[in-house]
Amino acid sequence: MTHSPVRRTLERWAQAERIAPLPARDDAAPPAISFEFFPPKTPALETQLWSCIERLATLRPDFVSVTYGAGGSTQARTHATVLRIVKETALTPAAHLTCVGATKEAVNEVAERYWAAGVKHIVALRGDAPNGETYAPHPGGYAFAADLVEGLKKVADFEISVAAYPETHPKASSPEADLDNLKRKLDAGATRAITQVFFDNAVFLRFLDRALAAGITAPIVPGILPVTNFTQAQKFAEACRTSVPNWMASMFEGLDDDVETRRMVAAAVAAEQVRLLQANGIDEFHFYTLNRPDLTYAIARILGVKPEAPAA
Repeated sequence: MTHSPVRRTLERWAQAERIAPLPARDDAAPPAISFEFFPPKTPALETQLWSCIERLATLRPDFVSVTYGAGGSTQARTHATVLRIVKETALTPAAHLTCVGATKEAVNEVAERYWAAGVKHIVALRGDAPNGETYAPHPGGYAFAADLVEGLKKVADFEISVAAYPETHPKASSPEADLDNLKRKLDAGATRAITQVFFDNAVFLRFLDRALAAGITAPIVPGILPVTNFTQAQKFAEACRTSVPNWMASMFEGLDDDVETRRMVAAAVAAEQVRLLQANGIDEFHFYTLNRPDLTYAIARILGVKPEAPAA
C-alpha cells in the first residue's frame, strides 16, 4: 500500500487546531425543560397530539404550553386542549393568550376561566393579525403584550411567560427598541421570556449579553425547534426573519426524499445545538415539538433528562 506524498495527511493533522471536548456533566443536574404543542384540527391530529403528550410527559417537564392561532382562530381548541391536560394528566399547562381582536373584558374572562380551572400559567403574546393583515390594537383591548401582562396580573397571580427575539422582532423599529419592549413585559410582571426559534447559538448568546446590559435579569429560555423537514423550517425561518446558517442548509441538502437519513441528520444538528448551549451554562430549554415526540424526546435524553422510573 502506498500513500500520496502530496496530501501530507499526518503532518496536516498534527498541525491542525485541537478542539477540546464539551464539558462532561457527570454530576450536573439535568436542565429544566418545557414543551409547546398546538391544538389539533382533526380527530387524527388529536390522536397524534395525545400520543405526543403521553410520550413526553414521562420526562416530567416544568410545564407544557398550547398555542393560540393568528387572530385567536384556535381559541376554543386551545381552551379544550388545556383543560384536558389539566383533567387527564399530571402536567402543568400554560395557555397562550393574545391581544388580537378582543376587548380587555373578553381576554380577562378567558383568563378567569383558566384560573378557575386550575391553569395558573399564561404565555402572554401580542399575537398576529389573521390572514396576513397588519396588526392594529383592538379599540377596547390590550394594545401590546406588556399591557396584557399587566392586565393579567390584576386578574390573578398568574405565572406569565413572554416572547423574546434574539434576531429582533420583524416589526420592531430597532434591536434596542425590541429589547426595551422585552424589558417592559418583564417589568410588568412576566416571569420569564422564551425565545423565537434560532439556529445559530452565537446569535442567542450575544442576545443574552445585550439583554443583561439592558438591565434584564429574568431567565431568557432558548426556544429549540428540532428540524425534521428542512424545507418547511426554512420557509418558517424566512417568515420570522430567523437566519439559517449555510452549514445547516448544506447538511440537509439532497435529503428531501430520504426520510431516515434526514432524521439522523436532524438529531445530530439539534443535539449539537443544545449541548453547546448547555456547555455555555444554559440550564433551561423550551422545545417546539410540532406535536411530534421522538426527536424532542431523544434530544432531552442527550441533555441528561431521563424519564421517571416505573413503579416497582
